[in-house]
This record gives sequence, structure tokens and C-alpha cells, in this order.
Amino acid sequence: MTGPLDAFRLDDRVVVITGASSGLGLGFARAVAAVGGRLVLGARRLDRLEELASALRAAGASVLVQAVDVTVPEQCQALVDAAVAAHGRVDVLVNNAGLGGSVAASRETPEGFRQVIDVNLNGSFWMAQACARVMPPGSSIVNVSSVHGMVASRYPGASYAASKAGVIGLTRDLAQQWSRRKGIRVNALCPGYFATEMTTAHGADKLRAMVAEHSLLGRFGEQPEVDSALLFLASRASSYVTGTTLVVDGGLAATV
Repeated sequence: MTGPLDAFRLDDRVVVITGASSGLGLGFARAVAAVGGRLVLGARRLDRLEELASALRAAGASVLVQAVDVTVPEQCQALVDAAVAAHGRVDVLVNNAGLGGSVAASRETPEGFRQVIDVNLNGSFWMAQACARVMPPGSSIVNVSSVHGMVASRYPGASYAASKAGVIGLTRDLAQQWSRRKGIRVNALCPGYFATEMTTAHGADKLRAMVAEHSLLGRFGEQPEVDSALLFLASRASSYVTGTTLVVDGGLAATV
């Protein structure tokens, strides 16, 4: 007999996660392993991936790692090819690789703007395209956007906001194209502020003070609080959810 929590399990499901070497992606990998998923992890920093993989394998998880730069479509395809060679398919994609930054719009360079768009938006598309070619019906794509793809930030970040808003638009369109025709659900996850390398690198004290003042819960989120949302969208617990955006931000967007 199964219960409602069993719908959140990912036993033997092949889960590709990009940007898994640090931050939320590293936490997502641990959460997926904890519910039985077979992990295929990609990031630019292979040494960190190997370290994570060793720890997860020691706990009994199935983990394959490969260096990938998501701005290069051929490398995205190679990651998917490796997953198929090892497991025969891909069931879940977590498009998590991302690049941040806080630069005034008047000083942002063409190179810097293009780089953020290339990683956050273009990379999400190249990975989704490669995975969709081999995903069976019932699969799920989770595009990690941001609350700042939906509402204005109190800090400058035109490239980041534009890229994450683009991810939400991409999510809606891919869901429209693939949900019925391919049986692939596509949703976006929009985290607020969590303690990661990205947030601590840009003045953690100021960020925490801003979140304390302007969010309804008044604090940064903890990794398990976004892990549960990720597992919901990745698993059959959300089998009737597609083309939507799930915000996990402690009520920050509600005050803007």
C-alpha cells in the first residue's frame, strides 16, 4: 500500500542536474539522492562534482558526473549522451546552472550582459532541447529561475533579471509545445534569497538586512525549504502541473 508521500519519490528515475557543484544545485543533488533518484551531475568545476559524488556514492546513491559548460550546445548534448549511455534515458532535468552579478545598468558591459544571458537563459534552452529528445512521456523539466525574474530587485542586476524573466517565458512555451505532444511537463522554480556562494559574494549583511525588512518571513531561506519544492515539481506529486511558476521566497515578491 502506498501513501501520498510516495508520490515524491524518484526511485530509479534518471535526474540530470546542472550547476550541481555548489549552491542550490549541490543541495538539490543531495535531496534527489535521498529519494532514490539516479543522478547525472554537470558543472564546470569537475573537482567539486567528484567530491560530491564520492560522498553520495558512499551513502548508496547512483551518481555520474561530467564537466559541462551549458553555453556550449555540444557539451549539453554530451552530458545527455552520457546519461543515456549509462541509464538509457533521462526522466528529469533540473536546469540549475546560473550566473549572477550586481552591476549598474549604465556600467554593464556588452560582454558581461551577454555572458549572464548565455548561461542562465541560453544554457537552459540547450539542456532542455537535448533532454527532450530522449525523455519518455511522464518526464519533468524544472527550470530554476528567480524571484527577480518576476519582480524588481532592490539592487541593480539588469542582465540577471532579464535572463531569469526569460527562463519563465521559455518555461511557458516549452510546456505548451511538449506537455501534450511529448508528455513532458515543464515548470519554473523561483527561489528568493538562500545562503549560497552567489548571495554571500555580494554583501551578505546588506542582503540579509534587506530581506529582513522587505520579506514577509523576514529571513533567508534554508536549503530544505527549496528542496521540497524542487522534489514536488520533479516528481509525480506534480503530475497535473505544467507551464507554471512556483515561487519560494519567504514572501519577498508579495511586498513589492
